[in-house]
Amino acid sequence: MNTDQNNKSEPHAVDPKLLEILVCPLTKNELEYDAKTQELISRSAGLAYPIRDGIPIMLPEEARKLDD
Repeated sequence: MNTDQNNKSEPHAVDPKLLEILVCPLTKNELEYDAKTQELISRSAGLAYPIRDGIPIMLPEEARKLDD
């Protein structure tokens, strides 16, 4: 067991500087970071891009459609 991960509130938090430059690959609009679900939300595209092991997966085919 890795004790370093136990001391962090978010073991796979995304680098804030990365969040500042990432945009939706479809709309080029800004994204919202949802720490609870570990997703980047594109309201304009209606998609939620997953974050796996701290790495945003910016592929539309991997994104979850947002509920209206």
